Amino acid sequence: MSTGHSPLEQFEVKTLFSLPQFAGMNVDFTNASLFMLLAVGVASFFLLGGMAKAALIPSRWQSLAELTYQFIAGTVRDNVGKEGMAYFPFIFTLFLFILFCNLLGMIPYSFTVTSHIIVTFALAIVVFLGITLIAIFKNGLGKFIGHFLPEGTPWWLAPMMYVIELFSYLARPVSLSIRLAANMMAGHTMLKVIAGFVVMLGLLGGWLPLALLIGLTGFEMAIAILQAYIFTVLTCVYLNDALHMH
Repeated sequence: MSTGHSPLEQFEVKTLFSLPQFAGMNVDFTNASLFMLLAVGVASFFLLGGMAKAALIPSRWQSLAELTYQFIAGTVRDNVGKEGMAYFPFIFTLFLFILFCNLLGMIPYSFTVTSHIIVTFALAIVVFLGITLIAIFKNGLGKFIGHFLPEGTPWWLAPMMYVIELFSYLARPVSLSIRLAANMMAGHTMLKVIAGFVVMLGLLGGWLPLALLIGLTGFEMAIAILQAYIFTVLTCVYLNDALHMH
């Protein structure tokens, strides 16, 4: 069935050119691959370009790059403490990658990488596994396992509480990935539906949907930035739990 007029067509992964299979896996270069590379390129250009001619009195570009850096650094310090600054490069890179993936997806006829659960889950599972390893190496395996049983829990309630706490911990990458993917997909789908009304009604009859579309586009831009920040903050919170396990 053709999806030419479907608002979900924008999320379709399309092969741009084929590559030889690697270990029996399909590694074709897709539109998702392209926009992930573009996100890395734009983020690099944003930072390198902003600091290429660093001056005591910064330009607007330099100021924006420095403010972004300081904002995420402040977020790490506020949520993790000074000890968390050792992991700042990874967290800052994660924030910029998600941010520019989200923002590039706002360009008409582009592709929103973070609307796909496989991409957001891959990011979330890297965070989850990394933080789990940090928690084990920092606190020891025994303390890590014992962390899932709250202190003072009655013995008869201990098995159930342990299972609940363990399930809650294992659900972190799922909730982290679904939150980002669902927000990006829902917002872009809504924009495509309203844009369809504008086209059907024409410029004269579609002025109200057009005004709504413009307003929602600005709102969706804010959501794109906010979702990158939320993902980053939750990463910091999980890192704080790993470093300061009680």
